[in-house]
Amino acid sequence: MVRHTFLILLTLTTLLAHGQQKDRVILTKHRAFQAGEELTYNVRYGIIPGGAGYFSIKDSLLNGKKVNHIKVKGVTTGLADAIFKVRDVYESFMDVETDLPIKAIRNIREGRYRYYDEITYDRDSSVVHTTRTGTHKVPPKILDAVSAFYFARSHVFNDQLKEGEMIELVTFFAGKVYPMRIRYRGIETISTRFGKVQCYLFSPVTEVGRAFKTEDDMQVWISRDGNRLPMRIKFNLVVGSFVCELTEFRGLKHPFSSLRQ
Repeated sequence: MVRHTFLILLTLTTLLAHGQQKDRVILTKHRAFQAGEELTYNVRYGIIPGGAGYFSIKDSLLNGKKVNHIKVKGVTTGLADAIFKVRDVYESFMDVETDLPIKAIRNIREGRYRYYDEITYDRDSSVVHTTRTGTHKVPPKILDAVSAFYFARSHVFNDQLKEGEMIELVTFFAGKVYPMRIRYRGIETISTRFGKVQCYLFSPVTEVGRAFKTEDDMQVWISRDGNRLPMRIKFNLVVGSFVCELTEFRGLKHPFSSLRQ
């Protein structure tokens, strides 16, 4: 289950569902992040530590375009690392003007398993080219899993959402197009290592099966400030609960104003 937990943390792909419902989404032009931002998470199963996740952003150039080069890395630690070593890296190169990806990389090392894929996005023709599965026709403004997370931070998570509202973002992952569906649950203040933080609470729609019993077995808390940081992610799995917690941050674009005394 450690392996699947990292897949959830880094790509959120287990929340992808094939439903056809597509409700209103209010997009904003807010910029929630900047180059130099670094986020660190720990992963635990109950009180047992299992790994860490690292998110970073750098300014770069790709094919003459200014991009945010986003790298997400997940590693096992401690006993989990001895049992099943994970070194997963996901990268996304987002156009700074549109916040849409130009290129994405998936580099997986889990035990003896290896998987590498590069995806390039042809916006003019609405196709993606992959090194693993060839060329695919995709909807306009398609996102990869990493860029979807950052796109939502800037353009989707906001005070205009109504409780119970369903958000949908369309992503391309592992050679297929997936709609990412997330339900907004309202505002909640949680206790963290930094203090009490006021958050937006979301429930990504999870696929019922080997990992999840219901569609509501995942919760995500996003700080209610300009940064819109994922503070906590909780998975209620068939085998128990996993929790990912933000433990360190640096290089934030906005004050961490969601902190409450």
